[in-house]
Amino acid sequence: MRLQRIKYENFRNHPLLSFEPSDGINLLYGPNGSGKTSMLEGIHFCALTKGFVSATDSECLAFSTDYFVLDSSFYDESDTVVTVKVTYTKEREKQIIVNNSEIKPFSRHIGRVPCITFSPHEMAIVNGAPVERRRFIDAAISQLDRRYLDDLLSYRRVLNQRNALLSQLNAMNQVHSDMLSLWTENLSRLAASIVHTRLQFAEDFFDQFKKIYRQLSITEEPCISYRCSAGKISQKSSIEFLYSLFLAKFYETEKYEILRAQTMTGPHRDDLVFSLNDKEIKKYASQGQMRTFLICLKLAQHQFFFDTLGEKPICLLDDMFSELDASRTADILSILETCGQSIITSAELREHSNMTIHSINALKKIGG
Repeated sequence: MRLQRIKYENFRNHPLLSFEPSDGINLLYGPNGSGKTSMLEGIHFCALTKGFVSATDSECLAFSTDYFVLDSSFYDESDTVVTVKVTYTKEREKQIIVNNSEIKPFSRHIGRVPCITFSPHEMAIVNGAPVERRRFIDAAISQLDRRYLDDLLSYRRVLNQRNALLSQLNAMNQVHSDMLSLWTENLSRLAASIVHTRLQFAEDFFDQFKKIYRQLSITEEPCISYRCSAGKISQKSSIEFLYSLFLAKFYETEKYEILRAQTMTGPHRDDLVFSLNDKEIKKYASQGQMRTFLICLKLAQHQFFFDTLGEKPICLLDDMFSELDASRTADILSILETCGQSIITSAELREHSNMTIHSINALKKIGG
């Protein structure tokens, strides 16, 4: 997949801007605050219906405007065009129009334009709370597996219903209800399906991750493992085993969950554990090691997507070079040369063979 062109109108600090990257590695450089990240965010909107920076749609409006438009064209591996237009107004909210047809719900668009991102705030995947790693694995699998995305959305709905019932039972000082048993069974089945898919992904993905890690000539031994809130499991655990495990755990903790008025077990409580030489990375690794680990996660995700979909995702890499030495930067750029289209932002102009240079200030002068 590659971006042919994108036009920005009233998006962040771009009143009118057009960008046409090359098919290979693109460097988008300019001073801090000039809008480089916003350009990547606009592409991410078109690929995944939202930005990768934590912001509401309304916060993406240019100052003193009441709408924004992102108009883009992509080509897949068979040179089939995919046009994506994102419009937002305060009155009509957001619209996603793909090949001239409006998409609802937005989840139907996920996976059509595969996309991999790296940004400094994503360091939380490595050193932050478990929710960040769950968000990483859910986003990765959802671009590959429609059934998983449907299960995930269903799980969240059932979880909300079950939590609401737990809150009611708590308020009424009840310890059980037949309705709670029904929600518990439904949640257990969805939890089993989600965790089973996560386990398979983690196992296959780790093989790609180790290959990428070795390409960077790193001596540490990495590990990615899955920590389940329901108890001890293995990569080979069946859906039936997982269903029984979750069901038993829910019934075991039912009184406690009513007391807390929330579901204490499930995929929404699980975690991925990242380690180097058997030491958990977020506790012992340096900033450079954590940054390299995250970059390897993203590059491995790219290769895994390509092997699964037969389509190379677009790489959006924001401020990737910070805290990396020249040798590590060269190794990563060498890998990116095989990854199709990449768009990298930098505050400084950097030279590398087979890389197209774009000055954001020059793009702004050209405008639309």
